[in-house]
Amino acid sequence: MRITIVCDVLGEENNGTTITAKRLINSLKERGHYVKVISPNKAEADGYYEVPTMNFGIFNKYVSKNGVKIAKVDKNVLTTALEGAEVVHIMLPFSLGRTAIKMCVKKGIPVTAGMHTQAENVTSHFFLKNIKFANDLVYAGMRHVLYRYVDAIHCPSNFIAHVAQNHKYKAPTYIISNGVIPFFKPNPGPKPKGLEERFLILFVGRFSREKRHDLLIKAVHKSKYRDKIQLIFAGAGPSKENMVHLAKRLLPHEPIINFYPKEELVKVINYCDLYVHPSDAEIEGISCIEAISCGLVPVISDSPQSATNAFALTKNNLFDHKHPLDLAHKIDFWIENPELKAKASIKYIEYSKRFAIAGAIDKMEGMFNDVIAKKKK
Repeated sequence: MRITIVCDVLGEENNGTTITAKRLINSLKERGHYVKVISPNKAEADGYYEVPTMNFGIFNKYVSKNGVKIAKVDKNVLTTALEGAEVVHIMLPFSLGRTAIKMCVKKGIPVTAGMHTQAENVTSHFFLKNIKFANDLVYAGMRHVLYRYVDAIHCPSNFIAHVAQNHKYKAPTYIISNGVIPFFKPNPGPKPKGLEERFLILFVGRFSREKRHDLLIKAVHKSKYRDKIQLIFAGAGPSKENMVHLAKRLLPHEPIINFYPKEELVKVINYCDLYVHPSDAEIEGISCIEAISCGLVPVISDSPQSATNAFALTKNNLFDHKHPLDLAHKIDFWIENPELKAKASIKYIEYSKRFAIAGAIDKMEGMFNDVIAKKKK
């Protein structure tokens, strides 16, 4: 197939959308498809088309703190990149994607789009995350500018497919995990020097309000084993300064806060003792799947705005998102029951196999073929 992928954001792998996009692009190329990529990233290889970066004026510093560059529309570049495409896949409902969909409709090119933006990812920046009306407006806006025009919607979870349907998105939804690469697998290694006697709890996620690093810090503070626990926060994002401030309550064992490339991250996952996913809003939670693929047992928020709680295999893998004390109790349970944790680890390794990227790409190819065939009728 000749596939063009439109990425308003594509650069450093510090967010789930970029990671997902790059894995999709690379996997499709490995299977012999001819893939063109439009993004604000410098052309990495043949088939990459660069557009300028959006200038947000006084908000440039805040966007930079998010660790992303957002594309500015260049119709000449879009025209070139769309030339000859059998299908176009749009990653985000931003300016580049919105312009691309209009051009595709005019040209009669089949179009699919990923559901990778959750309303709460937007409203949390304005302290409106829990305001239903505000979230409904965001979903209505995304439907109006992009999703009402597409031939199919890629939904990484049942949860976000239901959200799309509840907000009157009419295009067929394809529920397909973003997929985990084989790189993430069990490979136990020694803990770093100085951490050998501590119970290491990991959370991998962008440093933003909806990810609720603060809730995990509060829970560890309430744990019976507070002085034994070492938190590790892997990621990057705008709320890092606030996290550092909150983390001081855990002195003398302040959380380790760092961004790890995937080669280092897989080592960190494999020497940690527990994975906690406290996020209030999550479309899938690929970092959680990567952790369980390595055998790390998770404790996951039961937030109704998060898809990740579907990965809880027992009640001890789930905590009440409103109460840090409940999370503290679940952490204490796994510290006190190492034998059960070892058995749960084996179950999670087996469970994670359903999220292998090979199967996900099979289904993405199926979606692309479906919309191409439908357009030809």
